[in-house]
Amino acid sequence: MIKILLVDDHAVVRMGLKMLLDHHADMEVVGEASEGNEGIEKAHELKPSVVVMDLSMPHGKDGLSATSELKKQLPEVAILILTMHDDEEYLFRAIQAGASGCILKSAPHEELIQAIKSVSNGDAYLHPSATKRLMEEYLSSTREEDGDLIHLLSDREREVLTLIAKGYSNKEIGEKLAISVKTVETHKGNIMEKLHMKTRPELVAFALKKGLLGHFL
Repeated sequence: MIKILLVDDHAVVRMGLKMLLDHHADMEVVGEASEGNEGIEKAHELKPSVVVMDLSMPHGKDGLSATSELKKQLPEVAILILTMHDDEEYLFRAIQAGASGCILKSAPHEELIQAIKSVSNGDAYLHPSATKRLMEEYLSSTREEDGDLIHLLSDREREVLTLIAKGYSNKEIGEKLAISVKTVETHKGNIMEKLHMKTRPELVAFALKKGLLGHFL
């Protein structure tokens, strides 16, 4: 069962989302909040699997600030940003804040369901056009610190990073490399620390930039 917390300043939007999500047998909306601070409090209280967070909330704490704070306090909770802005700036800011994915409010219901399932499984979710823009922007950017970071990774960490970037789950990586899930998680944590990264999309973009995936799929 995927436990979901809805954070949106519009009660009608929350009601519509709740009706949609509760219709699925493997999903349950366990709580609602109208702004970021309330969302953080409810997350501590209810321990949801996924927080669906509105990006723009004019009253109280906004979605980006709440996401950043919540990920520091409850890093195991996946956050899916819900936004009306199909813009690179918002996409990058959401990822930097620690969101596991972004989805447009105009997206079909089926896409929202898939996005929630993806982030609840520990994967990232970006709609195709957003993924393309993210990769293009990241690959065209110049980050001086990237130069030597790849050399900080051990051979095993590079293997784990490559499989993460190819979309394999921790369990699947463990099976492929004949190591435990706990060991995979340890490697992943070490990789993120060495690369100064916090999210899976950042790891994917880095792996692509360094040629670990061979070619873009």
